Amino acid sequence: MAVRVVMPQLGESVVEGTITKWLVKEGDTVTKDQPIVEVATDKADSEVPAPASGVITKIIAAEGQVVPTNSEIASIESGAVASTAVASAPVVAELPKAAAAESVDVAVQAGGPLSPTVKKAARELGVDVSQIPGTGDRGRVTKQDVERAATNRAGVNGAAAAPVASAPSAPPPAVRPSASAPVSAAPTTGSAGVPISPGAFRVPPYVEQAGDEIVPFSRRRRIIADHMVYSRHVAPHVMTIAEIDMHKTHRLREQHKSALKAEGVNLTFLSFVAAATVRALRENPLVNSRVLDNAFVKLKHINLGIAVETPEGLVVPVIRDADRLTVRGLAVAIDEVAARARAGKITADDLAGATFTISNPGLKGNFVGAAVISQPNVGILRTGEIVKRPVVVEVDGQDSIAIHPVMFAALSYDHRIVDGVAANNFLFRVTELLEGGTFDL
Repeated sequence: MAVRVVMPQLGESVVEGTITKWLVKEGDTVTKDQPIVEVATDKADSEVPAPASGVITKIIAAEGQVVPTNSEIASIESGAVASTAVASAPVVAELPKAAAAESVDVAVQAGGPLSPTVKKAARELGVDVSQIPGTGDRGRVTKQDVERAATNRAGVNGAAAAPVASAPSAPPPAVRPSASAPVSAAPTTGSAGVPISPGAFRVPPYVEQAGDEIVPFSRRRRIIADHMVYSRHVAPHVMTIAEIDMHKTHRLREQHKSALKAEGVNLTFLSFVAAATVRALRENPLVNSRVLDNAFVKLKHINLGIAVETPEGLVVPVIRDADRLTVRGLAVAIDEVAARARAGKITADDLAGATFTISNPGLKGNFVGAAVISQPNVGILRTGEIVKRPVVVEVDGQDSIAIHPVMFAALSYDHRIVDGVAANNFLFRVTELLEGGTFDL
């Protein structure tokens, strides 16, 4: 029986994926859940497992091709063996017409919507597609047109910058697109119909100087940049800050840290912050929401995103139904997703579905900082470093000075639906729980 292999829905907002590498070829025998292809999305790089055991009879999508989710990329004959399969080299079949419209080699009419690959190439190469004569069907702009335009421009700039043997002085420096130019064209409308316009402002072009190092954006850095720009455009950010005396939570952690470490559990302060956060979210559901076009929804599930720094950039793996976990359970979950993220083993599913996010500065943190909201959330809590500070405490009815570990925490919230009262109530409750230090481990 033929089994279709399709581009999976790797995250709630993912609509397409790019085939980066096939791990099998036509005629290979595979087992169910064996990784057969690597794909890249705007969330993460992932391996797609075989949906059934059998033989790869057809590979439909080529490496480098952009494929819509749920489109067929290969076919497996379940129950077959290699001797019954096609033994020739892989032949890449054409995509169905609906899928082909999104593929690498397909362009669209000049002036109309562009395929994701053409837009990505134009963005990365700094090419204005409206100025490119398309060579595709009915004058459509292709990826090759974009690359050719970039090459021609580089050739012109290079010729202007190249030294001439008889010239008595050094040539003028080449002019490159400004690194601070807009990351990408902003959408005409954002979430809840908010209009967005990049405006008429333009920064001057960057002129390369000796010793400068130009670092091209990686795919992940480009995605992060686009996300941050989008979030600042659609969500009016407001910040509120709390000073939290961590003395009692610190004392509770010290009582149990060694015993849990012997069991392989890393009882970090972040575990307690997460526990206080999910409890406060349950009691203040407005902060656990998302904005729709003409409404907003209070989400039932509390899926906590934990920002993790990796060699390739920041990622936010998700702990689902985090409010059902104890401090110990949160500690284990945080440690697991962070380790997989840093090892490059995180999947797009691991990064999808967060309803609220915590950003932790780690060991080299700072006094306080405000984070940009991770869309489509309406809030993000950014903790500062924990340091010993003098605080006023009451002992036997008398005020005195004590040295306690203190942490500042900043809540960035979306003022479209979260007002100051709701935001302050949420952060006050987080503070109250951490200063009380009464947690079930």
